[in-house]
Amino acid sequence: QVQLVESGGGLVQAGGSRRLSCAASGRTFSRYVMGWFRQAPGKEREFVAAMSWSGGSTVYADSVKGRFYISRDNAKNTVYLQMISLKPEDTAVYYCAAQGAGTTSRRVSEYAYWGQGTQVTVSS
Repeated sequence: QVQLVESGGGLVQAGGSRRLSCAASGRTFSRYVMGWFRQAPGKEREFVAAMSWSGGSTVYADSVKGRFYISRDNAKNTVYLQMISLKPEDTAVYYCAAQGAGTTSRRVSEYAYWGQGTQVTVSS
């Protein structure tokens, strides 16, 4: 099993940057595909980015491509989401997730483990 704890959320002005971190417990962290999702008020949870266990494969939602970057440090059991050029529409609770299927899926249903989320608010 994997337990996930996000951090790094907060209030940021439009055009600014923020880095989210997700610390994972468990010795098998390096075997999991890691993903970031977000959920805005009144909306469904949506895919943001995912990275394979090796870091060799990444996928991004079109809405964040070129602005958000996912990375991981398996030695530290941590995955990151670097966000730049933030927009008010990026405001949401951001969730870290893990799945052991091996594919960088965009589907919420394929991720078995979830963190509690961290709020990111982008002011205009």
